[in-house]
Amino acid sequence: MIEIRGLAKTYAGHVALKNVSLSIRPGEFVVVLGPSGAGKSTLLRCINRLTAPSGGEIVVDGTPFSSGARDLRLLRRNVAMIFQQHNLVKRLSVLKNVLVGRMADLSPILSSLQLFPEADVRIALHCLEQVAMSHKAASRADALSGGEQQRVGIARALANNGQLLLADEPTGQLDSQTARQIMGLIRSIVHAEGLTAIATTHDRGLMDIADRVLIIQNGQI
Repeated sequence: MIEIRGLAKTYAGHVALKNVSLSIRPGEFVVVLGPSGAGKSTLLRCINRLTAPSGGEIVVDGTPFSSGARDLRLLRRNVAMIFQQHNLVKRLSVLKNVLVGRMADLSPILSSLQLFPEADVRIALHCLEQVAMSHKAASRADALSGGEQQRVGIARALANNGQLLLADEPTGQLDSQTARQIMGLIRSIVHAEGLTAIATTHDRGLMDIADRVLIIQNGQI
């Protein structure tokens, strides 16, 4: 599913990633474990091109991607992201936050008016069912607990309908019990839906949930 060859990233003289090469098999749930500043987030952001690599090659599902506009659109249709900070629009309902994951295929006019096709609404509701949050569909996002907000973030990523799921410290702001629940939920959905996922964490207590664990230190696997 993913082939990374000689990936490098340098910020103003600081080496964030150094000659990273790895393979992620289809259907695999991989956890990248490392301390703060080790390069975990940079690795994910290079994969989905939120950050441009300084060197190396990333191939997703057999397709190498550049930073061209067309390549970026294709890449982001196939790659979904779960963020540590949730990044929900607090004043919108849970359902509308999940529908944000469908905007890539929506016209600019419909997006600006927040008008979504019925098919997209059905997809969003199904994604909420997968994370046990359909009963909160009409609630405002700012009325949810941290764990509930992260479940909505997962549903939003699933609504993107991509085959690769990237989760950047998805449990970083949660207590240990909720963190295990969220990481376990991601793994169960990945296996049930036949997705491929990479999640980063600094918490060694979550290692046993992964199919495979990669250790990153000073920008190297």
